[in-house]
Amino acid sequence: MIKNKRNLAAALVIAAVTFAAAYFQWFASLNLSLQDAVYQRENRADTSIKIIAIDEKTLEALGQFETWTREPYAELIELLDGGEYAPGAIGLDILMVSEKGEEDQLLVDACKKYDNIVMACNLVFSTQIETENGKSTVNQLHIDMVETPFGELADIVQMGFVNTVQDYRDNSVRYTLLECGGYESFASAIVRMAENGRQTETTETENERQTSANHGIFIDYTGGPDTYETVSMIDVLEGRIPAAAFADSIVLVGAHAAGMGDAYSVPSGKGAQMYGVEIHANIIQSLLEGRSLVQVSRFWNALCYASIAFALTLLAVRMKIAVNVLGAAVIIAGWYLFCLKLDEKGVVIHMISFPLSVLVVLVWSIVSKYAAEVLQRRKIMHAFRKYVAPQVVEEISKHHDYRLKLGGEKRHIAVLFVDIRGFTPLSEALEPEQVVEILNEYLGLVTDAIFKNGGTLDKFIGDAAMAVFNAPFDSEDYVYKAVCAARDIAAGSDRIAAKFMERFGKKVSYGIGVNCGDAVVGNIGSDFRMDYTAIGDTVNTAARLEANAGAGQIFISEFVYERLKERIEVTEIGEIPLKGKSRGVMVYALDRVR
Repeated sequence: MIKNKRNLAAALVIAAVTFAAAYFQWFASLNLSLQDAVYQRENRADTSIKIIAIDEKTLEALGQFETWTREPYAELIELLDGGEYAPGAIGLDILMVSEKGEEDQLLVDACKKYDNIVMACNLVFSTQIETENGKSTVNQLHIDMVETPFGELADIVQMGFVNTVQDYRDNSVRYTLLECGGYESFASAIVRMAENGRQTETTETENERQTSANHGIFIDYTGGPDTYETVSMIDVLEGRIPAAAFADSIVLVGAHAAGMGDAYSVPSGKGAQMYGVEIHANIIQSLLEGRSLVQVSRFWNALCYASIAFALTLLAVRMKIAVNVLGAAVIIAGWYLFCLKLDEKGVVIHMISFPLSVLVVLVWSIVSKYAAEVLQRRKIMHAFRKYVAPQVVEEISKHHDYRLKLGGEKRHIAVLFVDIRGFTPLSEALEPEQVVEILNEYLGLVTDAIFKNGGTLDKFIGDAAMAVFNAPFDSEDYVYKAVCAARDIAAGSDRIAAKFMERFGKKVSYGIGVNCGDAVVGNIGSDFRMDYTAIGDTVNTAARLEANAGAGQIFISEFVYERLKERIEVTEIGEIPLKGKSRGVMVYALDRVR
């Protein structure tokens, strides 16, 4: 029950942490890197979207950008629109707010002639507290002013704002506004113009779904920098690239040089920056294809992860570590494939919290199993120390054999029984406290002698004790050690007898029996209560030897004598009948151990 409660508590904690990580967007940088790796995969760029770049080559030919008049733009528009095949839309991603001189009129005249021009404007935002119906809100997109093309140009061309939304976490451009305060974005205006104001039902439905909440979309980049077909503006102006190459295309004109200050970090950049005109190209293709990234609700994303983490935790604690490791690898791999499927649907989730929660579950399962193993080891070592010699406990620890379970094995062992002679009349003649004192000191002597010689204290039976040698692990010369334990008990008993005779005027003596042979050794009982013991004829014979031994005598069987006769001195007692056996057993009284 306690273990189940601990596992349940762990599952709840891991689920709560997983929920918080997904809902509050923990590990933002790591999550963004993972999202970028999964979602921003390279797709095929739309060949109908072309970029005319104001690049280094153009700047070398026409001079520094700040010195330009509006004549090159007018000339470019005439080249593109003045022929037989005109582009579907021309977008000038360049702010032309102020007038520069007489050449401005050339651009105005060119734009008056053609109706496929979209020019850039810029929204200037501030943060305002706005009150509506008695409720105050903070509007971070309050439009203070709009920087539009100069003079008459603003009245004769389509406009779209080119404001860039950078992610505050790493300054990458992932999101774009499509509409704000009644103003249309640059990309939206170009798409509308390219389609002559007619959006397909699919595109309209998709755009409505994606922009209804925040008037924008998460950009599904086609690729990294230089993905779209890009030509130098000077090559077009000087006729090296014919205007017919741009027929029915969407043509974007914009900065494409490092010194022009229009480059940004993007998720698909892999460390390289992308020029603003390329970002607009990606947005335009997303709108044309009705394709963008939609983020799942943080709450439902977090709740889903937390539920899975809760279930995995409860499952993991029941599995072996190897199974958990393999399972974690399979789950994370499956999750990655699932994310790729979501990418095809344009769905974005908080990615890092799930694999991290799986790893946390894995670590928890390993730690909890290790802790349980250590706790079980301590528990069993504590139990064994009460009836097994310290060196046997040490051997158990080395073999990592910590599991207590029912069952036994057949082993050749030596068995020792010892009993206090005359204990019943002694207990009647003394006070209970005195009886307990005598019994504790005597049994303490017995325990020390058994442990000293590497035996296992099987049990105390009132004023008697039973010990086995060569169990639970093999022991060298165990029959000799059993006889040595009997000798040590006898020697200590003589000292105790003298002590108690002086204190209480009562004599305390002993009787010991030692036998060896095969027996069944193991945990006997039930799952609720079990004893480590030995059973069989060998044990019964040892008990009968002890019962027949007189006060101060150590009786050994003929089996013990045959194994140790070169190392002990004995007195032959003869064959004595034993209850339950068809023939008697030859018995010897131990006199001395060499």
